[in-house]
Formats: sequence, structure tokens, C-alpha cells
Amino acid sequence: MIPERLVRLRARTVLSVVAIVISVAVVLQLVWLAREVIAWILISLFFALALNPSVEFLMRRGIARRGYAVAITYVGALLLIAAIGALFIPTLIDEIDGFREALPGYVEDVTEGRGPLGRLAERYDLVERVRTAVEGGDAARLLGLSGAAVAVAKGILTAIVAIVTIAFMTFFMLLEGPAWMERFYSLVPDDSRLRAERIARNIYRTIGGYVTGNLLISVIAGAASTLVLLIMDVRYAVALGLLVAILDLVPLAGATLAAIIVTAVAFLTSVPAGIVVLIFFIVYQQIENHLIQPVVYSRTVQLSPLAILVTVLIGAKLAGILGALAAIPTAGTIQVVLLEWLEMRRLRSATEPEPKPL
Repeated sequence: MIPERLVRLRARTVLSVVAIVISVAVVLQLVWLAREVIAWILISLFFALALNPSVEFLMRRGIARRGYAVAITYVGALLLIAAIGALFIPTLIDEIDGFREALPGYVEDVTEGRGPLGRLAERYDLVERVRTAVEGGDAARLLGLSGAAVAVAKGILTAIVAIVTIAFMTFFMLLEGPAWMERFYSLVPDDSRLRAERIARNIYRTIGGYVTGNLLISVIAGAASTLVLLIMDVRYAVALGLLVAILDLVPLAGATLAAIIVTAVAFLTSVPAGIVVLIFFIVYQQIENHLIQPVVYSRTVQLSPLAILVTVLIGAKLAGILGALAAIPTAGTIQVVLLEWLEMRRLRSATEPEPKPL
């Protein structure tokens, strides 16, 4: 008969476990509440890493003070954004005016059942549904007017605050990044400082490679979309291609949103154009997700294509867009730390004397 064993737990141990569980829950809750600010920080870090090579290039070319190099790079980036806006915004305004003038014709086509939109509305009886809803007094609910003005105003205000905040955080990350790293190195013991600096350089190279790869993939997406739109004679093809490139920077949701917007515009041009553009986005997104992204990231982040694909899927499942955005840099960072730890163990085992035989 197996004797019974009595396990006693001290009150201090139980309280420590409870405190750890509560602390983890509180931290997770704070992260969830601050998810919007965390997203701004990640976006700022993305821009800072994208601009930092230019800052370092200017410093190697004779600009001794980092503040001057940061200012030149920052102003240059703003001028580039302004030039892109000056190139495309007037075209977009003209096209929006044209769409506004053509909108009554689209409504008449839908009402009378003419054209592709009219046939689509007739097939699904959209006009009768709208008329029934309006006669029943549900127009406000149908059109989403309840609280729409407040939601739009809140969205615009949040967007303005986000843009200003991201702009300032990016500037200060560029300006104070090396100083923060020096403060971190000062906390490391002297005998481990070289190793810490090597790990930090490798992590920076990994994350910078991810940023460069993401920008390259976005340029490919925008160029391919523009080419297809030009072939199908869709209006404002270049502006839509730019929109695809910008939205493609956001993992998962960005490419899907761009596909929906551009396909809708293509269908307004003609049904064949809409079908071709829809097929293009379906095929291209599969190629980008399973071929272009793994290949580009494997060259810049030094991860295998399979590891990148699995990492993105896990990150998206755990934290949505933020998880997908941070998955590859996180995996690259873990790889750098793990390889450094394995190398340190190998060197330590090589220097230790072999045990003498008895």
C-alpha cells in the first residue's frame, strides 16, 4: 500500500502565486486598454527605422551632429510626402468632383434598372427594400445616420491626434535613439557589454531588414496594381496604385481593404474591368502572402519562408493586425538572442577543461 504524502504549502507561497497571476492579468488589461497607443508607437518605430539609414548616411558624409542629420532627413521626408500629395491630390479632387456630378446618373440607373448597377439592384430588389425601409420610418437606421456625425467627428479628431503624435514620436526616436541605447549599455556589466552591443546591432539589422522588405513589397503591390488598372483603362489608376501601396504596409487587413476599394472603383468603370481587377487581387494576394513575403523577408530578416509564414499566422491569431505587424521582428529578435546564447554555450564548453578519468 502506497503511503499517503501530505504536501504543505506556505501562506507566503500561495500569496506569491496569486500576486503573480493578478499582476499578469493587470498587465494584459493595461496592454489591451492602451492598444491604440501601442499601435502608434509601433508605427513610429517603423518610420524611425525606415529613416535611420538616411540619418546615418548623412553623418558618414560629414554632418557631425545627429540633430542636423535628423532634421535634414525629416524635412526631406516631409517634402517627399508633400510632393506626392501635390502630384495626386489635385487628380483625386477632380475625379471626386466628376464622381459627384455622375452620381445622379448612377442613382437613376439603379432606380430604372439600367446598366450593370441597375441590373444588380434589380436582381436583389434593393430599390424596393430601401423604399420599404424609408416608408417604415427606418431611414435613419438604414443609412446609419444615428450617431454618424459624432462618429465621423471622433474619427477625424483621432486621426489628427494620431498623425501629430506619430510625427513627434518618430522625430524623437530618431534624435534620441542612440542616447537611449547608451543608457541601456551602461546598465550592462563591462564584461558583457560587447556581447550586448553585438546583439543590439543584429536585432537592429533584423528589424531594419523587415522594414525595408515591407516597403519593397508595398512598392511591388502598388506597381502591379497600377499596371493592371492602366491596362483595363480604369480612371485614376496611378492614385489607386498609390493607395494600394500605402494600405499594403498594414499586414492582412490593409491589402484586403485596398482590394475592396479598388475593385469597387473598377466595377464603376465596367463589369469586365471589375472582374479582371478582382481576379488580379485574389491571385496577387496569394502570391504575395505565400511567395513574395516569405522570399523577401527570408533575405532581409534571415528567417526561413516557412518560419515567416507560421510566425505571421500565429501573430495574427494572437493579436490581430498588431500581432501580424510585430510577428516577424519579434521572431527575428528571438532568433538573434537564441543564436547568441547557443554560441556563448559552445564557446564556454570549448574552454572548459575536460574531466579527468578516474
